[in-house]
Amino acid sequence: MNFSVKIMQDGLVARVARVAEVAAKHADAVDLDGRFPREAVDAMKAERLLGIQVPRRLGGESASITEIAELCSMLGQACAASAMVFAMHHIKLSSLVEHGADSEWHCGFMRRIAADQLLIASATTEGGIGGNLRNSICAVEVDGDTCRLEKNATVISYGSHADAILITSRAHPQAASSDQLLTAFLKDQYTLEKTHAWNTLGMRGTCSDGFLFKGQAPAAQILPKPFAEIAAQSMLASSHLLWSGVWYGIAVDAVSRAQAFVRAAARKSPGVPPPGALRLAEVSTLLQMVKSNVVAGLKAYEDAKSDPDKLSSMGFAVAMN
Repeated sequence: MNFSVKIMQDGLVARVARVAEVAAKHADAVDLDGRFPREAVDAMKAERLLGIQVPRRLGGESASITEIAELCSMLGQACAASAMVFAMHHIKLSSLVEHGADSEWHCGFMRRIAADQLLIASATTEGGIGGNLRNSICAVEVDGDTCRLEKNATVISYGSHADAILITSRAHPQAASSDQLLTAFLKDQYTLEKTHAWNTLGMRGTCSDGFLFKGQAPAAQILPKPFAEIAAQSMLASSHLLWSGVWYGIAVDAVSRAQAFVRAAARKSPGVPPPGALRLAEVSTLLQMVKSNVVAGLKAYEDAKSDPDKLSSMGFAVAMN
């Protein structure tokens, strides 16, 4: 499974293995009932996994995207919803780590995430824009030191269970739809009114519902970099790479189950080719191809991180997609 030959720091694999054990126990109930994987997320917090990407100087462990992708694949083998919550949290955290280091407030926020194990959600979709996260209808309004935002967010995964939300909007009421900012709102700074439920096949535990978001917070909580830069240089790559880690983990579990079935069938009828044996061999080859693609993507991102122009290039965006 390893995406990297590097030995993971501070027993991360052991810590995630303990979380995966908890997640697996509740996976069927989480999906059947469409409920939040509370037990698994509590275990993530107990193992202090929500702040591992935060730089060490801010109280985290400076975990790389490659390491986090590996952990996503481990969780994906146990519970798809738990793995997706973990992945989406770290996708949002990557935006803070890569683009909030020059902001005193956002550095303090990262310290809080590491110290208090805050769970971060994302609100980048909006009614009326057709799912295009690079356009917004709503606009943040800044009045002195305060900012206000109201957004019809068609999806906020685990929004009701998050400790904070990073949310996109137009930079101001007169801004173009693509002139966007990303703002961090803490749980006590916003209200959520549920507008609809989304039955996310296979990952119902992510509780990806729609909400009317209304927030008010200090204007210092707006990230200093334009969202176009954040999306191109961190969010795009981390989204596709960490999601791919989750998909790979789900596939590994599915192939393992298929292998167990074929072995059981072979034992029952010695000398007779078991059903599905040929297809299983084909799938195993495809699984290795998926792993190779993820490893290549992770390497491409790690190699490009020091070159903002490369990160923002069309070729890099196509490669990540």
